Amino acid sequence: MTALAVFDAAFERAGAGSPGTLTVHHDSGAEHHLDAAAWCRGRLPGDDSLLDRCHGPVLDIGCGPGRLTYALNRRGHPALGIDISAAAVRLARARGATALLRDVFGPLPGEGRWRHLLLADGNIGIGGDPVRLLRRCRELLGPGGRVHVELAPPGTRSWSGPARITAGGPAAGEPFRWAVLAVSDLSVPAAAAGLRVAHTWTEAGRWFATLGG
Repeated sequence: MTALAVFDAAFERAGAGSPGTLTVHHDSGAEHHLDAAAWCRGRLPGDDSLLDRCHGPVLDIGCGPGRLTYALNRRGHPALGIDISAAAVRLARARGATALLRDVFGPLPGEGRWRHLLLADGNIGIGGDPVRLLRRCRELLGPGGRVHVELAPPGTRSWSGPARITAGGPAAGEPFRWAVLAVSDLSVPAAAAGLRVAHTWTEAGRWFATLGG
């Protein structure tokens, strides 16, 4: 089964009210846990500190079921969510969020004009190469724009490359590229992408950073 099919199935289960826990297995033996059911909630602790930093047009990369996109829309901000999971985009639209089925590395609306970008819920892992992803974010930003990133806690082992995702049980299925990046390891990939770390913060056990050009 492909990683995208696993994600789609998890979102379908979570949207129906069932658990949606996923585990990403790296070849080194490291594991990273994701919770699609949590992403389907209306709000998670720590969300407000992220949303409060967004003003003007916002692109929510890997929006999932649209929790943050919808919250920004409710605040009056022109926010757009993108995701490669068709199930996630259906859930986001059903919630009332503006969302498109798009890959961040493909053509997107508003390139070079976004005021804020969100990489929440572990989405710094998209593509398995944080430098490549952050370079793409830099292309999407308008002048003075900011990228708001959720990261793993300090002391977490950062990794990138081929991984496998499961909804329980041993690692199986087709490999896909993913990454985990600790907040303490952010400065090097940010600089390689032409961005600087403006500040970091933590709330409700979650770790975040804001990057600028």
